[in-house]
Amino acid sequence: MLIKTKAIVLSAIKYQEKSLIVKCYTHYHGVKSYFVPAAFSTKKSSQRVAYFQPLTLLEIEATHKNKGTLEHFKEVKLAHPYQTIPLDIIKSTIVIFLSEILHHSILEEEKNEALFEFLETALLWLDTHDNIANFHLILLVQTTKFLGFFPQQPVENQPFFEMIEGVFTSFHGVSCLTEHETLLLKKLIQLKLDSEQKLFTGIERQLLLKILLDYYAIHLDGFKKPKSLEVLKEVFS
Repeated sequence: MLIKTKAIVLSAIKYQEKSLIVKCYTHYHGVKSYFVPAAFSTKKSSQRVAYFQPLTLLEIEATHKNKGTLEHFKEVKLAHPYQTIPLDIIKSTIVIFLSEILHHSILEEEKNEALFEFLETALLWLDTHDNIANFHLILLVQTTKFLGFFPQQPVENQPFFEMIEGVFTSFHGVSCLTEHETLLLKKLIQLKLDSEQKLFTGIERQLLLKILLDYYAIHLDGFKKPKSLEVLKEVFS
């Protein structure tokens, strides 16, 4: 079946000397993996390796056999060429980190157009704004809405967050955040991309990131700590 859709690159793994296996999150067909022969060759410019950098936004035409095997691109082009992300070390590090998270978080083949559109909008925002200190934190917490474990809306007089059930509570159980950690999480949940980016200190951002990664690990089977985590910490230190 020949399909046309937008896609977000989640990962690209080198296969043998010249080829790639590219995992994409597509607008209309969910997660799909593609075999790209001769990606490191200049012969077929529309499928060169530069198109498959982390979280690149693509428009693809592809053949889908839907048999659980690797699919094949017929045509690939950039949907929205990034203007600043490839040139900004902080933005590019954020994108590499988030691509790892999404690679291990978005597993279903069924389409989720709302999730795709949220990610696309967020990435375009990142490319066109400079105050991005909380971007990765906001994206991580908002993505849980689509993955099915968004924290319950904060309620006054419930100073603790219980990680397993994802609810705020009046009692400090063994799987609860501290009162200070819960307060930080409450603030983060309310943030929008255009909110004040200096709301947290660097140490508080590191703490929130640890909380979110622990939260993902609790709610997603097989979730792995991103290899790029230490690089991200270094960039924000």
